[in-house]
Amino acid sequence: MENVMHTPKTDIHFTQKLNHDQTVDFIAANPKVRVYVVGEPGIGKSYLIKELGRRLGLPTAYIDMPNLDLGDIAMPVIDHEAKVTRYYPNARFGLQNGVPVIIMLDEWTKAMTPVKNMTHPMFEVDNPRLGDLPIPEGSYIFLTGNLETDGVGDSMQAHTKQRVTRIELMKPTAEYWIENYAVPNNLCTIVIAWVNQHPHCLASYTDEGQEDNELIYNPTVPQSAVCSPRTLEKVAGIIDNRDKYDADTLLAAMQGTVGNSAAELLGSYIRHQDDLPSYASIINNPTTARIPEDDGAMAVLCFGLLEKVEANTLTQIMEYLGRLPDLEWQCIFCINLARHKVKSQFAFANKAFAAWCAKNQDIL
Repeated sequence: MENVMHTPKTDIHFTQKLNHDQTVDFIAANPKVRVYVVGEPGIGKSYLIKELGRRLGLPTAYIDMPNLDLGDIAMPVIDHEAKVTRYYPNARFGLQNGVPVIIMLDEWTKAMTPVKNMTHPMFEVDNPRLGDLPIPEGSYIFLTGNLETDGVGDSMQAHTKQRVTRIELMKPTAEYWIENYAVPNNLCTIVIAWVNQHPHCLASYTDEGQEDNELIYNPTVPQSAVCSPRTLEKVAGIIDNRDKYDADTLLAAMQGTVGNSAAELLGSYIRHQDDLPSYASIINNPTTARIPEDDGAMAVLCFGLLEKVEANTLTQIMEYLGRLPDLEWQCIFCINLARHKVKSQFAFANKAFAAWCAKNQDIL
């Protein structure tokens, strides 16, 4: 009988990624599951604990694992009466009060091996503990790390992988970042407008066709600074404080935060800011206030109006926006206002805004 060599069948499997909201939903629904959240640097993994704290109403403990030594986890104490030693956990874990807590073991995969071993009992389902203290029932524990392809020193042994559920956090798109983070947190409108016009600044190096994108993190290319949700938030604060230093200092700081290419592009948007009509002129004279001609200036204008609009000024702003030559700019303002968690409440009560939404309901 002829021997036949069978080649194993192989399939290409693509990992399903979750956005921030989906990840928070999953962790919140599974307190007994130790979720291991992975993703490339600077995409907001650490922000998850803030969202969980707001969602669940529990105290939080952010633990920066790579900076800890054994003594920072728990210390041996002598029980002279029982003639034994015990381990008392550090107060940073929040276990001393005996109430449920949300613990985030940030960058667990970069911690020293003894530190990993010390925290490993926290992953047990039936008897989670740290030192000699049990984890209070109803607590949430999750850990974070970077993608294996990021090349930043993450490691996890096989027996640990079986104790956690790996969730890959997707890098937020420009649209998601603007709607769910930048606008609600009132980041600099110049940065928001720039990201809106240059959405590839939040692409991922794992996406097809991003090999030459010099704005983003790429582990195969030497880089000193890149664009990410983390660095965009930092540069927004730098730009907001630009009246305190000269133009050379501003440029150097932006280059050192988001890279040379992004800094040059942002510089043009800062110059647009100086060419915009004042907010007062738009509110007081919506039918005659100057309209910018440059697209970059128009983007800064629309996001600036979104930041400043109040219930008593929305009618004037809608009248002004109605004069814009391109419907795209009206859409940028109105769609983001409609999705705003706070301002949308007075927006839909405004007759001018409601009329615009009814007329353009196919694009909302």
